[in-house]
Amino acid sequence: MLSPRALVLRAPGTNCDHETAHAFERAGAIARRVHVRALAQKPSLADDFQILCIPGGFSYGDDIASGRIFALELKTRLADLLARFRDRGGLVLGICNGFQVLLQTGMLAADASGAQRASLAPNTSGRFTDRWVHLAPKPGTCVLLQGLDKPFDLPVAHGEGRFVVRTDADLAALGAAGQLVLRYAPDASGHSTNPNGSAGDVAGICDSTGRVFGLMPHPERFLDAVSHPSWNARLDPEAAGAGLAIFTSAVKAVS
Repeated sequence: MLSPRALVLRAPGTNCDHETAHAFERAGAIARRVHVRALAQKPSLADDFQILCIPGGFSYGDDIASGRIFALELKTRLADLLARFRDRGGLVLGICNGFQVLLQTGMLAADASGAQRASLAPNTSGRFTDRWVHLAPKPGTCVLLQGLDKPFDLPVAHGEGRFVVRTDADLAALGAAGQLVLRYAPDASGHSTNPNGSAGDVAGICDSTGRVFGLMPHPERFLDAVSHPSWNARLDPEAAGAGLAIFTSAVKAVS
């Protein structure tokens, strides 16, 4: 059986593409880093892949707003390709800057008219945040979270990761549709680990199909237990990190 193939889509300013490709390879896929302009010039490249990931970083320097220019490039040049990729059964993952991009393309939280119901705003602290957070998954139909039914830790690193919605009704609608699949959860002492003030403690959402998933934490940075700051106190040093499970779920789903 041929190994699934993952396309890691990069742009100027992307800086997590190597780590993300490595994570997919650890999960059993063949990963290839492809520049967005190369894909725009030859859209048929996507036909060879079952997973498409937009990794973290600061695409185009995050000028205007985080992920905005990358999202505009995708909407104007590759919107049809992304829709076809999803509709033929492909999986789409956006991590941190990639989550910002996917929201702004309308692939994750658009209403029936195509208007954007949610976005990511600057952290309430007004500062870049780099820390570990505790997360509570509620996979539902989200393909990339299947098998993750217990809380786990991942690191975050962002200055513009606060999940915001147009109205409380939009948040309720996304929740009722089962799209709010990952939330920041209290730590063992009961303290909130929400690092940015996200509405509803939302850390990640999926689209209505469950095949498009975006999250602010970085799963590619926690592939081995020894990467966790408390590994020597409570984790098996030989164990995999929680982040690897997300990539493994994606690979398993398309295998």
